[in-house]
Amino acid sequence: MPKRRANHEGTIYKRQDGRWVASVTLPGGKRKSFYGQTRQEVAQKLTVGLKARLDGVPLPSEQLKVRRYLQEWLQGAQPTVRPSTWRRYEQLLRVHALPTLGTLPLARLEPRHVQRLYADCLAQGLAPATVRQLHAVLHRALGQAVKWGTVARNVAALVSPPRVKRHEIMPLSAVQARTLLESAQGDRFEALYVLALTTGMRLGELLGLRWQDVDLAAGMLQVRHTLLRIRDGLQLTEPKTARSRRHIALAPSAVDALRHHRSRQATVRLRLGQVWEDHDLVFANEIGKPVEAGNLLRRSFWVLLEKAELPHIRFHDLRHTAATLLLQQSVHPKVVSELLGHSSIGLTLDTYSHVIPDMQQQAVAAMDSLLKG
Repeated sequence: MPKRRANHEGTIYKRQDGRWVASVTLPGGKRKSFYGQTRQEVAQKLTVGLKARLDGVPLPSEQLKVRRYLQEWLQGAQPTVRPSTWRRYEQLLRVHALPTLGTLPLARLEPRHVQRLYADCLAQGLAPATVRQLHAVLHRALGQAVKWGTVARNVAALVSPPRVKRHEIMPLSAVQARTLLESAQGDRFEALYVLALTTGMRLGELLGLRWQDVDLAAGMLQVRHTLLRIRDGLQLTEPKTARSRRHIALAPSAVDALRHHRSRQATVRLRLGQVWEDHDLVFANEIGKPVEAGNLLRRSFWVLLEKAELPHIRFHDLRHTAATLLLQQSVHPKVVSELLGHSSIGLTLDTYSHVIPDMQQQAVAAMDSLLKG
């Protein structure tokens, strides 16, 4: 026989109609009952009820729907994340989660509901990477519900999101990188391409770079902002992580390119006069405003690739090119990791594992040469 529960531990029993019931006594003598199809389901609800009674907070309502909870969670999360991150949270939940899960009582949300949601999203053509983003948001939101005592468990933690095929990086060779820079000579964004290939900066970091963050005399710059598109337009925001906020030493070629770029920009400013909008941006559009990344790609980058007869790569592959070329020149991975603003050296090594075999061969050859004298 199952062990009898002690006083104040609540009771669980099965009704004649097959449903399970769990009851707990509230302060004042009233009792609260929870219903479910299985003993495990009502036991979980009872656990939440007992915790709420112990903490002196109201018991979770069976009437609270997933839609209402997620909307309330979004409101609470808004001040804690970047605007672009919050908008992505809101979009993922509104477009993909709420239509399927919104009407379910939060207390009755089960792993199978979430797993079916992911399967439906994939069947409708949603990319696995997007489904994984949706999973991350649900996991965070439901994790907060557990902390608040609203549910007994985080059902998203019991579901496996789809695997994402790793995007194959396409770095340019040293010869191809030189070809691109030769093709960019005289281009209005020539200095941007020089910086991209010599520093590995992200496109948003380049477009958010301000002159006050550049010290040409010292040959240094600081990454302090990134340019993001938000609902109201383009906006400078702080980099997402502390490691992304970093100092970068500039190569002589980058310093020269920036000097020429600043001189040309000053000439344009004088010609336009009050028409120029001064945002202190290193890379601005024709009248000083922030540059739309899509416009840069369409009107400059892809045009240069075609002109130079180079593969149609992503702009982000210039960052991969910088890292790959540095590692091939035996620059320590820790230095490359700091230059890129990676969260750890492990991320750098995992991302550029294709370079490791060459590095190992160099190490073996160096050791062999040393021992042979």
